[in-house]
Amino acid sequence: MKVRVLGCSGGINQSVATTSFLIDDDILIDAGTGVCDLSLQEMRRIRHIFVSHSHLDHIASIPLLADTLFDDLVGQPIIVHALPETIRALQDHIFNWTIWPDFTELPHKTNAVLKLESMAAGAVIELSGRWIEMIRVNHSVPAVGYCIKEDGKVFAFSGDTTSNESFWLSLNKYESLDLLVVEAAFADRDIELAKVAYHYCPKLLSADLVKLKHRTKVCVSHLKPGCEQEIMTQCREALPGWDICQLKSGDVFQL
Repeated sequence: MKVRVLGCSGGINQSVATTSFLIDDDILIDAGTGVCDLSLQEMRRIRHIFVSHSHLDHIASIPLLADTLFDDLVGQPIIVHALPETIRALQDHIFNWTIWPDFTELPHKTNAVLKLESMAAGAVIELSGRWIEMIRVNHSVPAVGYCIKEDGKVFAFSGDTTSNESFWLSLNKYESLDLLVVEAAFADRDIELAKVAYHYCPKLLSADLVKLKHRTKVCVSHLKPGCEQEIMTQCREALPGWDICQLKSGDVFQL
């Protein structure tokens, strides 16, 4: 399994983009602005998008992909997997003919270039030997993380979340964990804002990581632009002994 980081920031800047991971060459986990890093040829290989939640920084490229790849997708649509609440938000607020054309009906309802499929938290989908589990997390809107297993290797992504039990309990069911991407959007000085926004800061993250039975590589994502150094310093202080690093666009992991 190859995990390529297209974007992993809590905002945008000249050198950063919002959340999107390319699994092998055909699956996206979230579709934020990082998708723009792909070539047109690479975009054409995408067959599935698994969405963590409905916030713009995680879905911004879905409507643009449908438009850009329109001719290529007729007869072989991109399938978007998400919670029912997230699917409804995409239908009501994005593909509504006001913000964007409804590509789930174009060129025709029976032959649309985009297919939205509801997925329940706890469900597992198998795609060419890759087992993808959707895991409920704790955010300001209904949200999930994902765990992907292939050939005994396991990659987990928290999505946007704050303190919770479900994510860690689900990961503990796996025999091993090779790579964990978890967010820490705010520095500890903004802990009250982190709680209101349902995000982690280093103090909240460290309190939850003790629930994880696996000792694995931890990559921190969703850092606010301009606060990266402060957040990572606090993460390392709060998590002594952990293999912890700041995730960056362009990182590639071969599991």
